[in-house]
Amino acid sequence: MTTSARVAEGARRGGTDAVGRVELSLIRGFRVVHEGTMVSLPLGAQRVLAFLALHDRPVLRAAVAGTLWQDAAERRACASLRSALWRLNQPGLRLVDATVTSLCLAPHVRVDLQRVEELAHDVLSRRVACEAMGRPAQSFRGDFLPDWPDDWVLIERERFRQLRLHVLEALCDQLTEVGRFGEAVDAGLAAVAAEPLRESAHRAVMRAYLAEGNRGEALRQYDLYRQLAQTELGVAPSAVMRALVANTAAPDPRDG
Repeated sequence: MTTSARVAEGARRGGTDAVGRVELSLIRGFRVVHEGTMVSLPLGAQRVLAFLALHDRPVLRAAVAGTLWQDAAERRACASLRSALWRLNQPGLRLVDATVTSLCLAPHVRVDLQRVEELAHDVLSRRVACEAMGRPAQSFRGDFLPDWPDDWVLIERERFRQLRLHVLEALCDQLTEVGRFGEAVDAGLAAVAAEPLRESAHRAVMRAYLAEGNRGEALRQYDLYRQLAQTELGVAPSAVMRALVANTAAPDPRDG
């Protein structure tokens, strides 16, 4: 069942969602807010909630227990899961819908990761105009659960990191196209900060500088990447990047 289907199901059930809206944040760290109040949860319960948030369908209990407590015996893993679920469904606060065999987020739990991913795909497909966005790059700063070491978190973190790098570069180019150069540079430099060795991010920033008429800034960005790439990777900028600066340097008056 998709997230929207769970919401519709919750609406049909009526009173069961009277606990009110819950905001689950997974970007830049874990946080649960219920009707404006921070909810404190033990780590085991946090891990269950975060894992379920990555799935748009019910997940088998055995799969949840086996993934989150993979070093424990099956019986102990199942007991840990039951304890976490008890913490997640206290009176007045239901965070998980559970059946005998499967689990999913309760329909009133809103997840920041899902909203940001939807916005990212809208930006990449140009279904949303960057002109309509206030502080466009702000929504795409920060990693998924940055301090969690679990293997399933590392995989999701890298997937989300690549998505936001692509969308920050796209925002840089789109904002450059409409003349919002300051915000374009902000988006491009956010991508550079997230991955300093990513040439395409540096190129996006350079295009913004050049469109604004700041040749010196473009050259400094090029030199920054050239030094980083040589020191860290032992490679030179690509032909595409070199072409950006080919006609940028001021002519030497001694020439010609």
